[in-house]
Amino acid sequence: MTTTHEAPAAPGAIRSLIPARIDRLPWSPFHTRMVIALGVAWILDGLEITVASSVTSVLTKPETLHLSSADAGLIATVYLVGEVVGALVFGNMSDRLGRRKLFMLTLAVYLVGSGLTAATIGHSIGWVWFLYATRFIAGMGIGGEYAAINSAIDELIPARYRGRVDIAVNGTYWGGAIIGTLGTFIFLNVLSVSVGWRLAFLLGPVLGLVIIFVRRHLPESPRWQVMHGREREAEESIRYIEHEVEHGGTKLPPVDESRAIELQPTTQIGYTALLRVLFREFPGRSVLGASLMITQSFLYNAIFFTYALVLKNFFHVSDNAIPLYFIAFAVGNLAGPLTIGHLFDTIGRKKMIAGTYILSGVLLVISAVLFQAGVLSAISQTICWSVIFFFASAGASSAYLTVSEIFPLEVRAKAIAVFFAIAQCFGALGPFIYGALIGSGKHTTPLFLGYLLGAVVMILGGLVAAFLGVDAEGKSLEDVAMPLSARGRPGSTRVEGAAQPRL
Repeated sequence: MTTTHEAPAAPGAIRSLIPARIDRLPWSPFHTRMVIALGVAWILDGLEITVASSVTSVLTKPETLHLSSADAGLIATVYLVGEVVGALVFGNMSDRLGRRKLFMLTLAVYLVGSGLTAATIGHSIGWVWFLYATRFIAGMGIGGEYAAINSAIDELIPARYRGRVDIAVNGTYWGGAIIGTLGTFIFLNVLSVSVGWRLAFLLGPVLGLVIIFVRRHLPESPRWQVMHGREREAEESIRYIEHEVEHGGTKLPPVDESRAIELQPTTQIGYTALLRVLFREFPGRSVLGASLMITQSFLYNAIFFTYALVLKNFFHVSDNAIPLYFIAFAVGNLAGPLTIGHLFDTIGRKKMIAGTYILSGVLLVISAVLFQAGVLSAISQTICWSVIFFFASAGASSAYLTVSEIFPLEVRAKAIAVFFAIAQCFGALGPFIYGALIGSGKHTTPLFLGYLLGAVVMILGGLVAAFLGVDAEGKSLEDVAMPLSARGRPGSTRVEGAAQPRL
C-alpha cells in the first residue's frame, strides 16, 4: 500500500503506481472469480457457433422454419459479420468509456440477440430477416466481448500470470463447443425439433444471465481509469482489489516505488489515428499481430467448418455419429491451452508461439501424407486432428494474447478489434476453399494439397513469431508497450526517485 504523501508531478500529469500495485498481487479468489465472470465470453462464442452449425439442417424442415439450404447456411455468415462489426464498434467504445461498461453492455446485447433468435416463429420473408437480425445482434455482442474482455483481463491480471490466464480463457471456446454439441444432440433427439432448436439457442442466454450478475461486482480497470485522469476512481478500484486479495489472509508485499509512471491524461484516439499508431510507430508488431491472427483463423475455419464433410464424404460417417467425433476434436483443442498455457509464461512467448505454430504445421503435413496414402480411418483422422490442434489451439489463443498486450493501453481494445476483424475476413476464405477441395469425396489429392497449404500458412505464422515476437512474459504491460501518454516517451517511462507517489 502507499502513503498519502505525494511527490510532485509535472503540471497536468499524474504520477502513478497503479500498474506496479496490480502486478505485485498474488493469485487470489478475486482473480479466479474475475476470470470466470469474464472468460465466459469465449464459452458463449463456441456454444453459439456450434449450435448454429448443428441446427442448420433442422431449420430446413417444414415443422421448423422451412428455410432453403442457402438461407440456413447464411445464418452463420450473418453471425460472423456481426462479430466483426461488434468488435469494431464496441472496441472503440471500450477505449473511450471503459472496460466495465462495455463488458456489461456487450453481454446484454448478446443476451437480447440470442434470446430473440428462439422467438422466430414463422418462415415468411419477414421472419427470415428477423432471424438474421437476431443472429447479427448476438454476433455483435460476442465480437464486442472479445475486445473489451481481453483488454480487461490483461489489465487486471498480475504480469507473471497474464500469459497462461489469457491463453486458458481463449481456449475455453472449445468448452462452449462441447456444451453446444451435447445440448443440441439432446434437444434435437429427445424433444420435437420445433422445440429443440429453440432451446438450443437459449443455452447461451441462460448461462449469460447467471454471469451478468457476477460481473456487476467487478471493478473497472484501474489502469484505464488513471489513464483517463480519474485518479480518485482508480484509487477506489485498486483498493477494492487489494482488499479482496487481503481478505483471504494474504499480506501484500510492498510496492516498488521506483516503478512509478508519469502520465498525461489521454485524449480520444479514433480508428484513423489508430492505424497511424499501428503502422507508423509499431510496424513490426502490427505485422506480427496480423500474421498470427490471420494464419490461425484461416486454418481453424478451414478445418472446423469442413470436418463434418470430410468425415461424411471420405470416411462415410453417419450424420448421427459426427457429433461424437467432434467432441473428441474439441477436447483436444480445449486441453492444449489448459495444460501448456503456463509455458508461455515460463519458457517464453516467442519460443512457445513459434513452436506451437510450426509444430502444428509439421504435424498437419504428416497427417496429410497419411490421409493421401489412405491409411487413416475416421477414428485415426480424428486423433490426428486432436493432436494437431492440441498445439494449434494454444498457439491460436496466444495470438489473441499477443495483440492485446503489445500495443499501448490507450488503443488496446481497438487494436484487438482491428486484428480480430482482419482475421475473420481472411478466415472466411477457409471454409469456401476447403469445401471446394472436398467436393464429393471421390478424390483425395485436392484436399491433400489443401492440407499442405494450411500447414504452410501456420508455419509461416510461426516463423514471423520467431523473428518479430515480443518477449512479454512476466513484464508489466507498460514495459511491453509504453503508454502513448507517458511522459518521456520514447524514453523510459520509469520515474526514478519518486518517493511516495500519488497512486
